[in-house]
Amino acid sequence: MRSTIAIAFLLVSSVLNAQNLNGIWRGKLTPEAGGCFPVYYLELQISEINNVISGNAYDYYDKTRFVRLDFNGRFNTTTKRLVLIEEKILTVQIPRDCFPCIKTYDLTYSQNGKDEFLTGDFKGHGADRRLACPPGRIVLQRMMQSEFPVQVRQNDTLARIQQAIQLKPREKEVVQTYILDTSHIKIELYDNAEIDNDTVSVFLNNTLLLYKKRLTDKALPLTVSAFPGTEYELMMYAENLGSIPPNTALMVITSGKKRYELRVSSSEQKSAVVKFVYQPPQSHAQ
Repeated sequence: MRSTIAIAFLLVSSVLNAQNLNGIWRGKLTPEAGGCFPVYYLELQISEINNVISGNAYDYYDKTRFVRLDFNGRFNTTTKRLVLIEEKILTVQIPRDCFPCIKTYDLTYSQNGKDEFLTGDFKGHGADRRLACPPGRIVLQRMMQSEFPVQVRQNDTLARIQQAIQLKPREKEVVQTYILDTSHIKIELYDNAEIDNDTVSVFLNNTLLLYKKRLTDKALPLTVSAFPGTEYELMMYAENLGSIPPNTALMVITSGKKRYELRVSSSEQKSAVVKFVYQPPQSHAQ
């Protein structure tokens, strides 16, 4: 009997731990009286990598009136409780008589058949913390497409570097395009042959993720949390050609149980590009 209970517990734990919130969640946000709008919409672009949750939130009335913020959070797989804390206002396009709110979300994950939901409450304050925002309720559902551009997350150091550098214009050469069925994608770059001081910078959808890194027999790793239906363009920009031109690399892409290897080459005239799109299994069936 104890063995049966133990096995059942392990199975339940396995299912809970496998829960992945990565993706697009969208629905209504209903504040108490006093808000700028009586009802407006919320889209969360949640990235979950190694149990670390982050992403962008779009509070919007329509596509011309919105606030974009970034957030971090944590998810309890036992209680299915998700807490998200907005940390920075990134874009503001709202009427002058409104002010953006920085919010904390207290949500619970649930599932009804194939439909997945995040429901709960929020509270918040203005950017200067002097004004409180009316609290309210949230009902979100997992969606297959975003209403807004999907942003690639970048740390502050790389953002400052990208603002300061000027890349030489080069032709993009698409080496390969992959359709992947898992959102968690691992990319590793190695020197392709003799280690000859090849140095590269790597961009994902024009966002700098690796800067002037030397290719060796040890991997330069990148982890991408992909959103469904979004095309990602990974570009390898040669900072030099090493002692044996051109700049060549072995790229290894791991997506779930699938592993892809390809050789990419960049020069002073061309930058190698690999494209990929994440399509969840249910998308293939449609």
